[in-house]
Amino acid sequence: MALTVLALDVVTKLIAVHTLSGHAPIRLLGGFLTLLLLRNSGAAFSIGTSMTIVFTAIAVAVIFYILRAARKLRSVPWAITLGLLLGGATGNLADRIFRSPGLFRGDVVDWIELPHWPVFNLADSAIVCGGVLAVLLALRGVHLDGSREGAPGQDGAGQDGAGQDNAGDRDNGVRPALPAGARGPRR
Repeated sequence: MALTVLALDVVTKLIAVHTLSGHAPIRLLGGFLTLLLLRNSGAAFSIGTSMTIVFTAIAVAVIFYILRAARKLRSVPWAITLGLLLGGATGNLADRIFRSPGLFRGDVVDWIELPHWPVFNLADSAIVCGGVLAVLLALRGVHLDGSREGAPGQDGAGQDGAGQDNAGDRDNGVRPALPAGARGPRR
C-alpha cells in the first residue's frame, strides 16, 4: 500500500510540474476540480511556512514509528491504514528532501484544488484517509495484531457475558459464588 501511494504521488507530481508550470489553472467538472501548481514550504493549509525543517523531522519520526509498529501488524485494515500514512508521509518527505530551495528544506508540490479547500496532492489525501481510518479502527477497538478490545482471549479476557471481570477469581484461587445447593468442581 505504501509503495503504491508513494509511486502514484511521485508520478502525479512529476506530471503536474511538467504540465502545469507556467500555465493558467485548469478547471474541470464545472469548476468543482481545479488543477494548479503550488509549492508549499509549510504543513497542510500552508501553516508554518518558515518551519520546513520541523515538518521534515516530524515526517521522519512518523515514518520511523510506522516502520517499528509494522512488526506487530497482523490486521489487514491496519495494514491499509499504516500503508496510506507511510506512503503519504514518504511522498511529502521526498519533496522536502529533493526539491528546491534545498536539501531537507524543499517545498511540497500541491496541485489539486476543490472548492473551499486548500490545494493538496495525493500524499496529503492518503495521510487524511489514513488518519480517518486510524481513528475509526481505534474507536472500534481494533489493535495492530488484529485483536479487539473486549474480545474473548484478548484485552477483555476474563470478562463473562455480563461484562463482569472474573479473571481474578481464577487467578487467586477464589471460587466464584454458586447458586444455593449447587456443587462446584472439586480441586
